[in-house]
Amino acid sequence: MAESQLLGQCKICIVCSKDLDEDAAKQLAVLIKQHGGEIIIHEPPSTFPPIHEFTHIISSTSDFPAYQNACDALIPVVKPQWLHVSISRGKLANPRQYSPDPRLFFSDVVVTCGDIPEGDKDAIIGGVLAMGGLYSPKVTSQVTHLVDLSVESDKAKMVLAKKLNTKIVLPHWFDDCLKLGRRIDERPYTLPHPEILHAGPDAPIRTPDNKDIKGASTPEPTGLPTPAKSPHSTRVLNVFEGKHIMLSSDLGIGSHLLASIEDLIRQGGGVVTKDLKKADMFICRYREGVEYRMASRWNKDVGNLSWLYHLITHNTWTSPLRRLLHYPISRTGIPGFKGLKISLSNYAGEARAYLENLIVATGAECTKTLKQDNTHLVTAHGNSEKCTAAKEWGLCVVNHLWLEESYAKWKLQPVSDPRYTHFPRRTNLGEVVGQTELDKTVLEELFFPADNPREETRVMQQKYQNVAAGSDNVSVNPSKPKTVKQSAKATPASEEPAAPTSNTSRKVSAVVEVKTPAAARFAADGKENDTPSTTGSRKSKEAAAARLQEIAPDIALYEKEKRRVGGVIYGGRRKNDEDLVIPNSKKRRSTEPQDASEMDDKAEAKRQKKAKPPVTIHLLITGYQKWVGNLKKEDADKRQLRELGISVVQDAKKCTHLAAPSILRTPKFVNALAYAPVIVNDEFVTQCLAKNQLLDPADFPLVDKAAEKKFDFSLEESRARAQENKNKLLRGYRVCCVETIRGGFDAFKSIVEANGGECTLFRGRVSMNESRPRTNTDDEEDEGNYPEKNEVYLLSGVAPEQVKLWPRFRQMVQDVGKVPRIVNVNWLLDIAMSQEIRWKDEYELNEQSVTNG
Repeated sequence: MAESQLLGQCKICIVCSKDLDEDAAKQLAVLIKQHGGEIIIHEPPSTFPPIHEFTHIISSTSDFPAYQNACDALIPVVKPQWLHVSISRGKLANPRQYSPDPRLFFSDVVVTCGDIPEGDKDAIIGGVLAMGGLYSPKVTSQVTHLVDLSVESDKAKMVLAKKLNTKIVLPHWFDDCLKLGRRIDERPYTLPHPEILHAGPDAPIRTPDNKDIKGASTPEPTGLPTPAKSPHSTRVLNVFEGKHIMLSSDLGIGSHLLASIEDLIRQGGGVVTKDLKKADMFICRYREGVEYRMASRWNKDVGNLSWLYHLITHNTWTSPLRRLLHYPISRTGIPGFKGLKISLSNYAGEARAYLENLIVATGAECTKTLKQDNTHLVTAHGNSEKCTAAKEWGLCVVNHLWLEESYAKWKLQPVSDPRYTHFPRRTNLGEVVGQTELDKTVLEELFFPADNPREETRVMQQKYQNVAAGSDNVSVNPSKPKTVKQSAKATPASEEPAAPTSNTSRKVSAVVEVKTPAAARFAADGKENDTPSTTGSRKSKEAAAARLQEIAPDIALYEKEKRRVGGVIYGGRRKNDEDLVIPNSKKRRSTEPQDASEMDDKAEAKRQKKAKPPVTIHLLITGYQKWVGNLKKEDADKRQLRELGISVVQDAKKCTHLAAPSILRTPKFVNALAYAPVIVNDEFVTQCLAKNQLLDPADFPLVDKAAEKKFDFSLEESRARAQENKNKLLRGYRVCCVETIRGGFDAFKSIVEANGGECTLFRGRVSMNESRPRTNTDDEEDEGNYPEKNEVYLLSGVAPEQVKLWPRFRQMVQDVGKVPRIVNVNWLLDIAMSQEIRWKDEYELNEQSVTNG
C-alpha cells in the first residue's frame, strides 16, 4: 500500500492546452487517484482555482495565466513526464528536470555518453543538468541522445542493434546549444553522416520552419483575424469567456474596424468595457499614458492588437510577454539604437518580417540592401555575400539574439558577447527566432515604476556628522514608511496618493516606523519558521541611485581633498555646507578662525591665478625628438604650452598650426596638409617652452628645400591649393587598399578621407558595392561638381601575397564597368602632399614590372 500512497500528500492541478487535451488529462487524473493524490482539471478560459491549494501543477507549457503566480508561490510546474517517472521510480522526481520553462531548453533531453574524453563528458553532463535535462550512465529506452564520436562504440552499436529511438550526436551539438543558450536542430550533428563534418563550405543550408512567430511578426496587424477551425471539431470561440476587455484610444483604428473587433470579443464570450478597474485585459499600442501604467501596476494582461488577434485566431490564451511584438511598443525606441542602420541576411518568410518590424520597434533603421554606411548586419549564418562584404567593411556582424535581447532588456547589448557572434556551421538560426520573452521586471522598472520611488524605509537613518553640534537652523525630512510590495494583484484603491508629510526640526528625533516584513502568503506546509526577508529590493537600488546623485558633489570634493598635502581631514565639511572654507595654501592648517572677508579675497585671488588663457593656437606636432621615449616631459611640456594658450591636438581636423622638424611623410603631417594649417618648425615649440611665453609663429617658418626638391612640390603652394580644395581633392575617387600594405591600412584610409575620397579594405572579394556612401558633408551641389571617377585604384606593394589579389581586383572593377588601376603608395602620398592630382607611369604596378624588378 505504500506505493498506492505515493501522492498521498499531493493535490495536483492539470492544466489543459493544445498539447495536453482533455482526454490526456483524464488519463493522468486516473493515475494520480490510484496513487492517493487529489486532482483538479483546469480547462481554460475558466477561472484558475486558488493557487495556494496545490502542491504541484502539471502542464505541457509555461504559457498559461497562473504560471507566474505559481512561480512566485514556489509551487512546482511540471510536464506530464514527471508523473510517469515518479510512479516508475516509486518516489517523487526532481521537478526541475521536468519544467516546461523554455529557458531550460534541455528539459526533454536524457543523455548518455559513449567513447568521448572525460573532460568533454563532465562538461556535457553539467550543461545538460543545468539546462533541465537528465543523465543516464546506461543506455535505456528513456535515453534520447547518445553523445559519441562514431557509431563504432559499444553504446552506439547497442542503440543501432536494439533500434532504440535514441539519436547519436556529436559533442559539438551540446557545445553550440550552450553557446547560444538555445536548443537547435540536432540533424546536422547526427551520426553516422553528420553534415558539419562532410558538407562543403558553399553547400546551401536548409531554411527551417518556425512556429514561434506565427501571428507575432508585426505589432500593428492590418486585417481582421479569422478564428482557426479544426475539421474534426465544432468548438466555438471562447477564449474571452468571463473576461472584460478594454480597448485603448491610442490604437488609432476606425469605427468600423473597432465595431468588428468588439463583435469578435463578444463572440468569444467577453465583455467590452471602458472601466479600467473592471477590465481583465487592456489593449493598447504604446507603452505610455495613465491607463497603460495603471493597468500594468494592477497586473492586468496588457497587450497590443497583434496579441488580441492571436488569441482570436488560435482560441487559446497566451501571455503578451511570451512574444516580443505582442506587447505595446515605445515611441522613442531603445537608447542607443537611434541612428543605427541594420540589414538582414539569410532570414526568410515570417522570420524576416518579424525581425524587420523588431528593428523598427527598437528605433533603428532597417535597410533592404547592405551598404558601407550600415552599422550592423544581422544574419542567420555566416555563408552569404553580405556577410563577406560586412566583414570587409568593418561592420558588426551578429545573430538575431543580439537584437531580441536588446529589445527584451531595453538596453543596447554589447556585440562583443560571444553568444551574439556564434554561428553553428550547418544551422540556420532562423529556427530559433522568436524564443526570447520580455522581462516583466525590466518593463516595470522603466515604463511603469511605482509612485514616489525614493520614499524608502530606512532601518538606519543618514547620520549628519558634518553639521556642527548645536546648529539649530538645519532641518531634514524623515522618510515615510514604505509599504511592502505584494506579488498578488494590487487593487485600484492602492493607487491613491499618500498624504504628504511635514518637515520636522533637526532637534526633534526623527523616528521612522520600521515594520517587520509581512510573511510570505504561500508558506510551505510543515515549515515552522520563515526566513526573514528585507522590505527593499529593486526599489532600494533606485533609492540608492538617487542618493548617489545627491552626494556626487561631496564625492568630487572628497577626491579633491585626497590629492591635497596631508590628505583628507575626516569628519570634514560638505561642499554645500554654509560655513565651508576652501583653504588657499598648502601650509599646515591653522585652527585659529580667520575673517570671512579675508578668506573670500584669498579664494578669489586663487581662482584668478588658476584661470588659463584662452586657446589661440591648436597645434599638431609630429617628429618632435625631445618627446621621444620621455612621456613625463611630454606631459609637462603640454601643460606648460596650455598655460601659454597653445592646445596640443592629435586630430588633424582640429589643428590650426602644424609643427615638425622637416617635411615628413608621417600620417599626421600628410593628413594635416589637407586642412591648410600654418606650418612651423618645431623650434617654435622649443623656444616657447624655454622662454615660457607665446611667440609669433611667423618667426619660425618650416623651410626644407631638400625635401621639396626630392618630392617635387612647394610647401607654400601646397598650402595655398589646400585652401582652395577644402578637403575635396579626391572627391569622387574610390581607393581600395590591401590589408598587408606597409604603413597600415588605417593610415592610408585617413589620408584618402582627409582629402574627400573613399577608401575600403580589399581582401580579394569578387563583387563590388556600386553605391558610394554619402558623408555628412555631401550635398546635391557637391555631387554635381564632383562626379564619381571611372577609375578604381588599389594601393598595393609587390609582396607575393599582395600580387595574388590583383587579378581578383581587376575582375571586380571590370564587372561594374570601371577601369582598375593598381598603384604604389607614392601615388597617394604625392597627391596628398602637393594637393594636386598627379600621374606618373612609375606609380602603376603590374605583374611584368614585378618580374622585371
